[in-house]
Amino acid sequence: MTPAQTPTKEARRLARQQLEALEAALRTGPGLQMAQIRQFAEFLRAHGFAPNSSYFVRLAQIEAFVRSHPAPPDASKRDYAGYAAGCWMQVQSVYDHVILSVCYEGEFRGQRGRIKISHRFNRAGRLDFVEAKLLRSLVPLLDGALRKLLTVREFPSLRPDWWTASAYALRVLPRELLFLHPEIFRYPREQILAWLVNIGHRTVADLVAELEPLSDTTDSRPRGRQWPVACLRRDAVAWPILQQAALLEASVDPGDSPDVFQIRYLRRLPVPDALRREAVETA
Repeated sequence: MTPAQTPTKEARRLARQQLEALEAALRTGPGLQMAQIRQFAEFLRAHGFAPNSSYFVRLAQIEAFVRSHPAPPDASKRDYAGYAAGCWMQVQSVYDHVILSVCYEGEFRGQRGRIKISHRFNRAGRLDFVEAKLLRSLVPLLDGALRKLLTVREFPSLRPDWWTASAYALRVLPRELLFLHPEIFRYPREQILAWLVNIGHRTVADLVAELEPLSDTTDSRPRGRQWPVACLRRDAVAWPILQQAALLEASVDPGDSPDVFQIRYLRRLPVPDALRREAVETA
């Protein structure tokens, strides 16, 4: 009887690298194909990995996600930038999600600083994560550092239209958040996190309200690699996501550990046109 083949140390190293590359492709766009998944499965079998190993389990999760999330016809990454909703912003439309980024700057104890806050929304307008990039940190060694402030747990595998989800929060929030609100750290932690979530949704709501009345003849010429934000209305991926995100706000409650919280979505319904007209007439 021939002994069963077991993976070598080198095979495990390669398998780990390939699996992490597949998971990274899953998060960033439609470049992941079923052929790549089948090829990696063949690699695992050829090198003696057990069918019940964590490699096959994670690969099955990747395959399930790819099958349930077909790429839209136009899935390329598109970049928009411009002044809208009272601030300069960048909006990236990628595969089945949107990333909204706004920069804030200010001074603290004589030091100038600048921070970029990015909100990533899934195809149903729900939050995936809030990220901060310290463009000019109050601690110079941290210039350019990225920090995930709040990340929905297992967001790639959640139903897109979830209403309650568990999320990880960064234990020590960067001081540069003072540039968003000078009194931010005087509030309880869950209120700070809820505020960070909702500034993304409120910025989107202001953006949608500003763009909806525009005509399709609005200037649509790209500026380098970026398009004007007004062109978002014609983006088949981004515009529906933004419209859904504009109708949501969230509360945040403590979870089962100091770093885990529960995000609960509430729907913020728009004012009906009839009531809006009545308010204008009686003003």
